[in-house]
Amino acid sequence: MAGHSNWASIRRRKMANAAKREKPVRASGGGFEAVRFEGYGPGGAAVVVDCVTESRSRTGTEIRDVFANHGGNLGASGSVSYLFHTVGLMTYPPGTNEGRLLQVALEAGAEDVITSADTSIEVLADPVEFETVLAILTGSGFAPATAEVTERASMVTPLSGTAAELMVHLLEALEDLHDVRDVYSNVEISDEVLARP
Repeated sequence: MAGHSNWASIRRRKMANAAKREKPVRASGGGFEAVRFEGYGPGGAAVVVDCVTESRSRTGTEIRDVFANHGGNLGASGSVSYLFHTVGLMTYPPGTNEGRLLQVALEAGAEDVITSADTSIEVLADPVEFETVLAILTGSGFAPATAEVTERASMVTPLSGTAAELMVHLLEALEDLHDVRDVYSNVEISDEVLARP
């Protein structure tokens, strides 16, 4: 399984640091529904957008416009979601004792432990086992920097140059829409592009 894209890692850090504004959570009922949109960004990168909305057509129009304005296109239902899998994800910063974490995580029932190039570590668990694995890791002295059930791409699409810049703008514009709750992508973008304002 491919590593979590660096866009997702940066997004997770922003959320953990409360850098993103809070969006009110809407209760189900009262005409609100969960809707998923799928599409392709610049360079063919897959994008999944989860929303909660009272107007599927209004939200769909907003999503379609954002894709079109940033070099992407909205796809049909199922066009890219097959590339993503729901996983329990716990992250650990560089410097974490990898050998000991690996041992404890696998004994706790984790499915995989992945070390990134920057030596940060991701522990993957079945979503059903997520709370149990998290409790065992935390109880063993391995409290994660972040822990969530999320979507993880099975393959990544590396982008650079103009396509990467357009993709960053697309993802940010999608996340800024009021009805959007989560944006997932399989894009891998260089740190130098992500560092640009």
